[in-house]
Amino acid sequence: DTIIGPGSDCAVMRIHSTNKAIAISTDCTPRYCMADPRLGGAQAVAECWRNLTSVGANPLAVTDCLNFGNPEKPEVMGQFVRAIEGMSDACRVLDFPVVSGNVSFYNETENSNIPPTPQIGGVGLLNDLRLRTNLALTDRCSSLLLIGGVPTHLGQSLYARQLFKDDFGPPPQVDLVLERKNGDFIRELITSRLLTSCHDISDGGLLIAVAEMCMAGNRGVKLDLEATPEWLFGEDQARYLVSVTAEYLSAVCERALIAEVEAIKIGTVEGNALTLNSADAIPVTELSELHEGWFPFYTSNS
Repeated sequence: DTIIGPGSDCAVMRIHSTNKAIAISTDCTPRYCMADPRLGGAQAVAECWRNLTSVGANPLAVTDCLNFGNPEKPEVMGQFVRAIEGMSDACRVLDFPVVSGNVSFYNETENSNIPPTPQIGGVGLLNDLRLRTNLALTDRCSSLLLIGGVPTHLGQSLYARQLFKDDFGPPPQVDLVLERKNGDFIRELITSRLLTSCHDISDGGLLIAVAEMCMAGNRGVKLDLEATPEWLFGEDQARYLVSVTAEYLSAVCERALIAEVEAIKIGTVEGNALTLNSADAIPVTELSELHEGWFPFYTSNS
């Protein structure tokens, strides 16, 4: 019954005897929660909502698993309270209620607590599973658009952690009104059959999201954008990458203008390599090998 499986923004499963399907996603970014528990809690809900939106589902409800350290320590109880406050903020604005959940305390080893991890599980409904989309680029894709504005925030990003070994700065802001506005716009495009693929931007930023889309469909992209770390790796929220056919490019841009949603063409879908500003091309097959090839070697030597 699985229509969309692992590797996409969320799973999609058909409902028997109907044209409907449910979408399922789980999300949390502990490093955001460690830096700012309230923002981290809100972001976990918002990313789950965004992942359901990315396949065209209407987000319905949340269950949570609130994983924290020793609540007898004031700083841990403070993290717990603030994370719940952030989750509550997001659930109200996004109309995404919590219907169940559980709490797991005392997660510590040798007096060292785990990072605050309010794991969010969300479900959404596709009224017509034929209208679903996913992140894979296909031969029907022509232009790649960035929805939601130019990324600018590198604090608490994977870029900072992996290249500088430092989770510097605050996590990205979570503008819940903007999340709702951009997400509702994306679902409208999907149900109008105007998109050929869709993927939200989260861990790793824009360039990682583009690479994931390339690998999912084994298609190349030629990017034309400002190659700054902020543009390529900023983890600003409420942003999506979408592809459209040449036929529907102007219609999508016109709808974005009317809805007052930022839409920027950042590249074209073509060839078999990911290319940045006519240079630094890397074949999609090489991306896939880097992404997946380590695992058999790891397991055979473990």
